[in-house]
Amino acid sequence: MRRLDSLAIKIIICVALQPNFGIMQVVKDISELKEQIRKQKLNGKTIGLVPTMGALHEGHLSLVAEAKKQCDFIVVSIFVNPTQFNDPSDLENYPRTLDADIAKLETTACSLVFTPDVATMYPEPDTRKFDFGSLETVMEGAFRPGHFNGVAQIVSKLFMMVEPHKAYFGQKDFQQFAIIKAMTKQLELPVEVSSCPIVREKSGLAMSSRNQRLNSKQLEDSSTIYRSLLQAKEDSSSLSPKTLIESTTNAINKNESLEVEYVEVSDADSLQPIENWEESQNIVMCVAVYCGDIRLIDNIILK
Repeated sequence: MRRLDSLAIKIIICVALQPNFGIMQVVKDISELKEQIRKQKLNGKTIGLVPTMGALHEGHLSLVAEAKKQCDFIVVSIFVNPTQFNDPSDLENYPRTLDADIAKLETTACSLVFTPDVATMYPEPDTRKFDFGSLETVMEGAFRPGHFNGVAQIVSKLFMMVEPHKAYFGQKDFQQFAIIKAMTKQLELPVEVSSCPIVREKSGLAMSSRNQRLNSKQLEDSSTIYRSLLQAKEDSSSLSPKTLIESTTNAINKNESLEVEYVEVSDADSLQPIENWEESQNIVMCVAVYCGDIRLIDNIILK
């Protein structure tokens, strides 16, 4: 009898530690998604949205945790969006781990997972063209033509379907967040967008779904990126932006596994490159680096 009582207590404890145990919904259909949101709003609940492309890691889960601090009902979307890939092989190789993603979300404050397919999100081609001006002509925009138009297409669709009060994105995609803010303003969507801190591996490498494609040596080599960014922050008090870019590029490229695509020192709001520190009060360094054929991005606030 005591053993049964002990077992019952353990089961109760396990359930108590998982507040969404048996509650989280998985929805593929837009009409069902909207009906669930409608019910929550009728009950006065605030809706938080975390858009993802799956292959979830601790960075994504931290967004869910942040959303729960401010919202009552948390929606996580999982959809690998084809319109934001300018490289077909990158789209083909992007990790897809839906079952594992759902299992991870069951341990979080996620209330509903939206897992549409391409036909659901694009019943017909999305021909909308967004104009983000100089925000999209630098860094990622310069090297990935069409990428941000695809991001704006899918995020705007999600905003219109979910109609969240707030949406959460990671700081790792620094330029993407600027684009999403601009898109939200252009379309006059009543969504408050928030950027959350980068979550890093123990080595310092920014967590990314693409990290799953790195082997153990590549994971180790890629830690050079963050170490170089930290050094850049330290050196920014004594070097010009141009010299800092050169030294950071050289530091990363010294590792034979890595090849810099760009290093930029920019105004954190306009994303335009700066030539001297007096040009801006808010400055960020952004980098894109290839490790083999895997493209990694990162950034650090310099001031």
